[in-house]
Amino acid sequence: MKQSSLLVLLSGATGLFLASCGSGDKNAKGAAGKPTGPQSYPVVQIDEQNTTLESDYPATLEGQQNVDIRPKIDGFIEKIYVDEGATVKQGQPLFAINAPQYEQAVRTAQASIKSAEAEVNAAQLQYNKTKPLVDKDIISKFDLENAALTLTSKKANLAQAKAALVNAQVNLGYTIVSSPVNGVIGTIPYKVGALVSSNSQLPLTTVSSISKIYAYFSLNEKQLLTISRNTKGKTLEDKIRQIPSVSLVLADGTTYAEKGKIETISGQINTQTGSSSLRATFPNPNGLLRSGSSASIRLPQHLQNALLVPQKSTTDIQGKKFVYLVTDTGGIKSTNIEIMELTKGNFFVVTSGLKAGDKIILEGFASLKDGDKIKPVIKPADSVFADAKK
Repeated sequence: MKQSSLLVLLSGATGLFLASCGSGDKNAKGAAGKPTGPQSYPVVQIDEQNTTLESDYPATLEGQQNVDIRPKIDGFIEKIYVDEGATVKQGQPLFAINAPQYEQAVRTAQASIKSAEAEVNAAQLQYNKTKPLVDKDIISKFDLENAALTLTSKKANLAQAKAALVNAQVNLGYTIVSSPVNGVIGTIPYKVGALVSSNSQLPLTTVSSISKIYAYFSLNEKQLLTISRNTKGKTLEDKIRQIPSVSLVLADGTTYAEKGKIETISGQINTQTGSSSLRATFPNPNGLLRSGSSASIRLPQHLQNALLVPQKSTTDIQGKKFVYLVTDTGGIKSTNIEIMELTKGNFFVVTSGLKAGDKIILEGFASLKDGDKIKPVIKPADSVFADAKK
């Protein structure tokens, strides 16, 4: 009996020891699973800053002048003095047209002048012979008047022959087709030997004056209203002069070295596209830009005292933007913000919902909710917004 009672006591003591050990492990895990305090999150202060927003619009480039070169006479192309893409000066010969009929017309006119001059001389002699006889009343005054009329008629014939020569020489000059402006030669559809005329469907070529280049692009009605409201000036001309210089982004993605200026805005809105055409002018001293090229106009919009937030610091809820505002006590509050349509790189421009001096969580807030406490780790604004200042 005594041995049996001892076994029972030892068994109970062992159970109590094991139970207490199990309870101790459980309490230890529970303590380890509980948060030790507010967690650290990166926080940045929102301050006002000046920045520039940029928006790109497709543009088509055209030379300052695009002159179609057409022949003024009929004939065969005898010679082509230039090649496609060549740079030419005003007055430089481009084509020679073989039109022998105009050479013949010049020779005929020259012969007509000589004949008319002989007739004038003969009429002059007759007049000079008649006049003293009339003065001596040997012949009647009628004969002198008749001689004077004949002389006048012959002089008129001479003047007409000289005019015909000038006209023939002008037509002969049309056999050499010259450039009316400084520029660059376009395509040359006709080759040597081709028959051309002023009624030919295609021009001989096109000379593009590209010392300045026009870039045509379009803005919709909303964008035009925004520019109009944000640009100083009483009249449209005043506002155009105040629009900042624009940049040109070329087809390869590079930015053209020269700045351009918007000079005209169409007075009408296209009812089909809802947009208006604008023209910016760029200097082209090196001839890099060519008519017909495609590019993009980069239009700047300068903002004073703007509030920017990193896009990664926002979250979308039912189509609205929210940020987590940090209070002075370390609490957080989900705050709705309004932003501009244009962005500055990876930053939104806030129009309402925040003020200068507010602090927001920079990132990593997916598991947070309103009222939670955090341990703010302030990030320098200069490092966070460095890209926004470029």
